[in-house]
Amino acid sequence: MRIIQPRIYLASQSPRRRELLKQIGINFEMLLLRSDPRRSIDVDETPLEGEQPEIYVRRICEEKARVGWESLRLRSLPPFPVLAADTTVTLDGKIFGKPDNAEHAAAMLHQLSGRGHQVLSGVAIAMGEQIEVALSTSTVRFAPLSEERIHRYLLTREYIGKAGGYAIQGQAGAFIEHISGSYSGVMGLPLFETAQLLQHFDHQTP
Repeated sequence: MRIIQPRIYLASQSPRRRELLKQIGINFEMLLLRSDPRRSIDVDETPLEGEQPEIYVRRICEEKARVGWESLRLRSLPPFPVLAADTTVTLDGKIFGKPDNAEHAAAMLHQLSGRGHQVLSGVAIAMGEQIEVALSTSTVRFAPLSEERIHRYLLTREYIGKAGGYAIQGQAGAFIEHISGSYSGVMGLPLFETAQLLQHFDHQTP
């Protein structure tokens, strides 16, 4: 009889989140939501009118975790916790999602240039009817960015799929003068909060 090792399911395709879970020794398996033909739609990540950034991130995380658990149930997979996460950049209360194109990314970077902004990184874990959510808030300050510097950065195409148009572990790390908060949270998965939530589900952590 094959023994099923304890694990969690990661409802995210982010390679950064995979790296971070490996960093703290969490045994996980990918749960690719889009591969399930019984799901007619993906989680709609459009902010609601007037929705505050903190509430938005918590809502999206919780919804991703809930959808992930439902996908798990439909596939009759072994029941282990489902982890979902969401990261958003916010400046002056405005949500900066993933840029649509290079021009959109440039506009974001111009707004972030020389200023401090917040990175909200939420994590949610679902198992059965229980869903726990935690939020990490970090402040990141960019140096002033010249037009030429932004242009060179856009040529790397690193902005694609990144909230605010940048990733701290990429070339844009050179833009950052100061960070206050969670480095792993800015990367996309706050490890302290993740470990705390996993402990709520009796999952062993470092």
